[in-house]
This record gives sequence, structure tokens and C-alpha cells, in this order.
Amino acid sequence: MTANDLAALTGRSTDEVAPWVSPLQAAMTEFDINTPAREAAFLAQIVHESDGLRAVEECLSYSARRLPEVWPRHFFLPPDDANGRRDATPFEHHPEALANVVYADRMGNGPENSGDGWRFRGRGLIQLTGRHLYTEAGAALQLDLVNQPDDLLQPDAAARVAGWYWQRIGGNGLADPATQQSFAQLTEAINGGLIGEDHREQLWKQAQTLLSAAA
Repeated sequence: MTANDLAALTGRSTDEVAPWVSPLQAAMTEFDINTPAREAAFLAQIVHESDGLRAVEECLSYSARRLPEVWPRHFFLPPDDANGRRDATPFEHHPEALANVVYADRMGNGPENSGDGWRFRGRGLIQLTGRHLYTEAGAALQLDLVNQPDDLLQPDAAARVAGWYWQRIGGNGLADPATQQSFAQLTEAINGGLIGEDHREQLWKQAQTLLSAAA
């Protein structure tokens, strides 16, 4: 993978993607993402997840109208019935308050007033989320991500954690067959579903061509 390859995949200039080249190369070496098929699948997934290496922090600024659509079990808007949910209006474009509600008491996070939801919001190239994963990744990589979660906003840590997560979900084994079915399984392992499937596949085919990894 070169800076030109990364620029082509992201639609950005080589100068813009240059800070990512060495960290990604090092991470791919560290986690045995060492064949064209593996590299193509890995790059396609992280480029999609990070919006072309632009977004390494979860955006949690939502309109009140949008909140019940994204988190229907947490929020409502009058005149709908509350049914135990909260009025979305006070959470409009208040990302910290929102994160502390929707991520409370799960993924290893404490209750709402612990602040864990915001502290361990999605960061990095594959949006690591929750105290449990921050702790696990930090221990594996000897990074203090619990006390320094913003380290994941930097290319070195973001790339290594993406490689670690890839290894954790068996990314190499899913990438090796280089079939549409195996790539879809990889998407599900990363995303929990097939959101953005068409764009991921487009990036994958492009990466295969760039890296001479066509199946």
C-alpha cells in the first residue's frame, strides 16, 4: 500500500492521507494483514468506517426529530406517548448528554452519571466503543486507552487498534477467500449488519485492483 493507493481509495490528496501511510503499514505488518487480499479487505472496511480517514470520532450531534428514529427505545417527541422514554428535545445537539444516556450500563460502561458513555464513545478507524473494548484493546497493545481515550484520535493508535480489532474478529480468515460472501461476513463482523454494503464492496473492488488482489 502506498500513499497513492490510499489517496485513490479515499478520494483525497496524497498530502492529506500521508500521516496515515506509515501507521497503517505498521499495523498491517503487526497483525499479519500481509497479502493483497487481506490488505484490500482491511483498507476497504476502514476507509468506509472512517469516511475516507476523515472521521475518527463518533458524531453524536443529532436533531430532536432524528433522535427517536436512531434510538427509539430511549427517546420520544410529543405528542407521542413517553412509554418510559425521554423527551428528545433537551438532547438535541448535546452529544455528551446523549452519549451518557444511550451508552450507559452496557459495553462495560457505568451508569449515566459515571460519564462513561461520553468518555468511551466511538473513536478510531473502526469506532471502538465502550469501556470494555477500550480496556481490552489497551491491555493487548500496552496503551492506556482507559485514561487516555483521545489517543485513538491519532493515526498511530487508531491504526494499531484497527489492526487489533481486525485480528479479534478473525478478519484475515474472512478476507482470505476474497469472495462476495466472505466479504459480507466481514462487514457483519465489523458493523453488526450490512450497513453501507454497496460502498464497502465498491471500495473493496477498487482496492483489489490497486493492490492486484482481484479474486
